[in-house]
Amino acid sequence: MSQLIAERVSELRLARTPFVQATVVRAQAPTSVRPGDDAIVLADGTLEGFIGGQCTQNSVRNAALAALAEGNATLLRVLPDGAAEFPSTPGAQVVVNPCLSGGAVEIFLEPVLPPAVVAVTGSTPIAAAVRAAVTFLGYAAAPPAGDNETVRTVGDLAGCSAVILASHGPGEAETLRAALDAEVPYIAVVASRRRVAGLFDEMGLDEAERARVHSPAGLWIGARTAPEIALSIMAEVVASIRGVDTAPRSDAAPAPEHAMRHPRPQGGPPAKTQEALTPMQAVDPVCGMTVTVMPDTPHLAVDGEDFYFCNPGCRKRFARERSVAL
Repeated sequence: MSQLIAERVSELRLARTPFVQATVVRAQAPTSVRPGDDAIVLADGTLEGFIGGQCTQNSVRNAALAALAEGNATLLRVLPDGAAEFPSTPGAQVVVNPCLSGGAVEIFLEPVLPPAVVAVTGSTPIAAAVRAAVTFLGYAAAPPAGDNETVRTVGDLAGCSAVILASHGPGEAETLRAALDAEVPYIAVVASRRRVAGLFDEMGLDEAERARVHSPAGLWIGARTAPEIALSIMAEVVASIRGVDTAPRSDAAPAPEHAMRHPRPQGGPPAKTQEALTPMQAVDPVCGMTVTVMPDTPHLAVDGEDFYFCNPGCRKRFARERSVAL
């Protein structure tokens, strides 16, 4: 990894910013890159570093954004039209790029996603067991708000993927209200149904708010000890983070078979925010290549319609064929 990219990776990790690290692992002449060249692709399509010419960058950017959305690493093969392919390898993604001047490259794309943040309140044995499980699973434990282990504010919980209230009373109403207002995806209260129902009534929660709270907390596995209860809770947290529907339920029966939703990256923004960050894509009308539209993407407006191109050459050819002045 180049020094500049290594420093940038450290910055992005510290800032909990999702990105894709792209590394050239193989190249066939003639090509402008060598094995070891690398770059970073951000969620808005920004590419930092060197990974090849403009046409290669388009292919890398498109595949990187897909890898970031799915959270899966991929091996991308970018081949010029009519070139001999690399030996076939299951799992590799092949893109035939008609604009490549020659050569072919293999690029490994690895999405780097910040770990999900889980907040746990209370100093009970169950709270301690859940915190240990959070660390064991590689998630980030939200730090206590000062010296208080029971009360959290909306600011404390912003960006959390899960909040587990395990204080058995202290601070529950304040933290539950903050978790609901912060739109935390998974909220659970460790308490009996009767006490939770009383808490809901005391807070004046409506039906929609009550439906967002998991109580009893965790999946039904017959758990009795604190570590077992923590396991059942974290199983439900993992399902939520991975995009499996675990709707809160009011009985202790085993949950029905869950329907899969579109996966969401760990610790990433809600789906609607992620979609808003994803740049527009267009098809080059000359070569047919899919182009991720960026501020510097070659562009031409003809009769009120916008056209985008993979490189200035396609734009020039299109203008000549349409008799449009550049």
